[in-house]
Amino acid sequence: MIFETHAHYDDEKFKEDREQLVSSLPEQNIKRVINVGADFAGCVDSVALAEKYDYIYAAIGIHPSNIEDATEENLAWIKGKASWEKTVAIGEIGLDYYWDKEPTVQQAQREMFCRQLALAKEMSLPVIIHSRDATEDTMNIMQQAHKDGIPGVIHCYSYSKEMAKEYVKMGYYIGVGGVVTFKNAKKLKETVAEIGLPHIVLETDCPYMAPEPHRGTRNDSRNLIYVVKTIAELTGTTPEEVEAVTWENAKKLFQKVR
Repeated sequence: MIFETHAHYDDEKFKEDREQLVSSLPEQNIKRVINVGADFAGCVDSVALAEKYDYIYAAIGIHPSNIEDATEENLAWIKGKASWEKTVAIGEIGLDYYWDKEPTVQQAQREMFCRQLALAKEMSLPVIIHSRDATEDTMNIMQQAHKDGIPGVIHCYSYSKEMAKEYVKMGYYIGVGGVVTFKNAKKLKETVAEIGLPHIVLETDCPYMAPEPHRGTRNDSRNLIYVVKTIAELTGTTPEEVEAVTWENAKKLFQKVR
């Protein structure tokens, strides 16, 4: 059984066939899905999807590139929904310096990141971390989060294997998706081989990041079979082992999932 820990089925790219696709996932061996909010509308839609489908759960949070959505009213709504039984994480939250170069914007991202981490601690929820071109600042903030006892996953991991080992030492999971199948994904392949199955959870980030052989097309959870196969090859295990261990990892992290 496959546990998909990071999907965006609320995305416009699923507008035409969302219900048909999502309804078919359990028969495709996708038994649990976490739909992750990035902007406020995505948080609302993630909750709605979790209300509609018993195998879908919600993560709610404001992505660093969408901090204009982090109004007091919206943050109050997120806090209110964080206690709901099918809200399993605060995310995706973090830092993104790839698009945002201005020091004032980056400072605002750090402040909102820390504020949402504090909410996760208050609500006893794990976090789903987005980090792009923000290696040092993310690590510094997550070291404090670790001291505060906040568990989580570094989503769509893109840094070095050495840094991954530091996250793993603190108990954080590494989110692995379609990029691991790319021929030029040397760093991620090295990371997966180095840290091994006990520290990995499966994700797509769909509709983005489709794996080979479907790179460049709309992604969805059914493509995780290609991710599983590649991880098995890199770790010297079997696809069945990858599914079983990553399932248990996800259940340990997202403890409200039934």
